[in-house]
Amino acid sequence: MVSDYFKETIKKYLDARSQEDALFAETYSKEGKSLDECCNYILQQVKASGRNGFTDDEIFGIAVHYYDEDDLGKIADLKCQVVVNHEIELSEEEKTELREKAKDDFYKQMLEEQRAINRKPKTKKQEVSGPSLFSDL
Repeated sequence: MVSDYFKETIKKYLDARSQEDALFAETYSKEGKSLDECCNYILQQVKASGRNGFTDDEIFGIAVHYYDEDDLGKIADLKCQVVVNHEIELSEEEKTELREKAKDDFYKQMLEEQRAINRKPKTKKQEVSGPSLFSDL
């Protein structure tokens, strides 16, 4: 079973491709094909290759191949971890909020460090025995 994010990424690509390519739209809607099985096919092909890294285009190409071909043999349900590279785009408001939170967190950290310094016990000065400059002789 793959992550929802992986499936969502593959689905978005395939949906967009089917919107742009009428021929692919037909194969994408074939009976007996499913997104879960497509993702398992991708993982099966990745495992068989022995490689650890793939470009987006290579993975999407395997997904398209799954829908294009009718006789792919048995597709195993592999259990593995998939890492999907993605960018997170933040609005200006979200960026401002995160900056303010970082400033607040930094301020709190510095304040706590200063408090910790102030809590440390002060070392006592050693008293020197003997005559003092200020004592009567």
